[in-house]
Amino acid sequence: MGFKPVGTWQEADWIAAIAAIVLLVFLAVGGKVAAQKEPEFAGHPKGLYMLFFAEMWERFSYYGMRALLIFYLTKHWLFGDGESNVIYGAYTALVYITPMLGGYLADRYLGQRKAVLFGAILLTAGHFLMAAEGTGGQNDPTINIFWAALAFIIVGSGFLKANISVMVGQLYNLTDPRRDGAYTIFYMGINLGAAVGTILAGYLGETLGWAYGFGAAGFGMLLGLIVFVLGKGLLNGAGERPVRSADARPVNEWLLYAIGLVAVGVCWLLIQYTDVIQTLLIISGVGLLGYVLWQATKLEKEPRERIYAILFLISLNPIFWALFEQAGGSMNLFTDRFVDRGDVPASIFQSINPIYIIILAPLFAGLWVKLGRIGKEPSAPAKFGIALLQMGLANLALVWGAQAFGMAVMTPVIFVFLYYLLATTAELCLSPVGLSAMNRLAPKFMASLIMGAWFYMSAVGNFLAGKIGEATGGHDGEMTKEGLLDIYSLFGWITIGIGVGVLALSPIVRRWMHLDSLRDDTDARIRDLDATGEPIAPGTQPGKA
Repeated sequence: MGFKPVGTWQEADWIAAIAAIVLLVFLAVGGKVAAQKEPEFAGHPKGLYMLFFAEMWERFSYYGMRALLIFYLTKHWLFGDGESNVIYGAYTALVYITPMLGGYLADRYLGQRKAVLFGAILLTAGHFLMAAEGTGGQNDPTINIFWAALAFIIVGSGFLKANISVMVGQLYNLTDPRRDGAYTIFYMGINLGAAVGTILAGYLGETLGWAYGFGAAGFGMLLGLIVFVLGKGLLNGAGERPVRSADARPVNEWLLYAIGLVAVGVCWLLIQYTDVIQTLLIISGVGLLGYVLWQATKLEKEPRERIYAILFLISLNPIFWALFEQAGGSMNLFTDRFVDRGDVPASIFQSINPIYIIILAPLFAGLWVKLGRIGKEPSAPAKFGIALLQMGLANLALVWGAQAFGMAVMTPVIFVFLYYLLATTAELCLSPVGLSAMNRLAPKFMASLIMGAWFYMSAVGNFLAGKIGEATGGHDGEMTKEGLLDIYSLFGWITIGIGVGVLALSPIVRRWMHLDSLRDDTDARIRDLDATGEPIAPGTQPGKA
């Protein structure tokens, strides 16, 4: 494999080169931070930057692999479009469920640091296993290694993602004013890794071969693991196992790791039998929400109505993510087959969302603050309604654009950018707002359960995304341009209708929240940050929604 002369570079080559330069710049800054002797850099402890780079590499690997997954399923393992979308949806759904296991074991027994370390090891193994191509096709026995790779990544994400953001908060005292800035820096690492990883892994995977793309993701995760191991001393005790009472029964640490490996085996089976996942999601989802509602009946009027508000918001979660998560599935296939994108690999377009997030998140933060000062900021349920309207409009904008230029010609790439722009602004109106609302409105004795329910319903949304993606393939399972646009149009209008209904009901739901009587807990904002791993959405504080 020779190096292409710069004079022969095309768009894709330049995009990959720019991404590599950006990555090298950040690595150079990281090297400078690591080399200095002072315990802090730019006003923050060096442990923050260690966690920044560890999480950046984890997101690099995860999103790099995610950008290629649907193509790997259809082009290498030769699954049909419909079945590939269902597998993709099942995979992302399980990624959202396993943090409940990883978070529980870390909180009770392991501590966050060892849980993250274990998760990083599983992730590294999983990403490198993805590079085992075999000969392709579903009759190739190597496909069992592929299923194992997905299972390792699913469980590894559950141990890592649930805990690394909590460690950021543990670097600071509860009243330290630097905490907001720390999570902003950390959040930038998440999106930087997602954008650069998508571009580089996507470019390598689609231009040089699957093993190069997945190998790049594995190498990125290995670097994240090395950073985390070498930077242990910078954590100043953050993330260590919880102190147990003297009379508590000792727990064998290796037994906990064995539980993680058993979970890998369970996920290896589940990812191959997606109908089982669907049944489990339905049964446990109804049970979980029913339990929350039953607990609400025991509470007094105000906390009970806050639970009603929580359930209303949670119920909208699957609707939004079912459309949003088309990005890595059916939208990825549409971009590959029906969009005039020049020589740029379709997977690279998955970087548009994190790039938009980096650009737009500060603008949205300023917007909510400005509207809050003049008493015009939308309430949390109203923001959900606005998010659904924008997500539905994203679908319709793509449909209208494709139809306006003709079904027989390739759709102009500008409509892909417009689709992701509207999807990203929708995400910024729902995701951080919802995370903060769950923490703020839940009774203390149900705080973890409510946050678990939020992520669980996100998992349901991801699985539904796979089923919607499957529908774009029609009866024969192979996606057509007309079939996809019909499905996108249908769900676009449905989502807009739901969004209008949510806006109409938002004053009632806002009253259920009883924001004026929430106790002014100085640590509430801290809890929001610790639980979400990202800055809490401006305007979600009591009295400003």
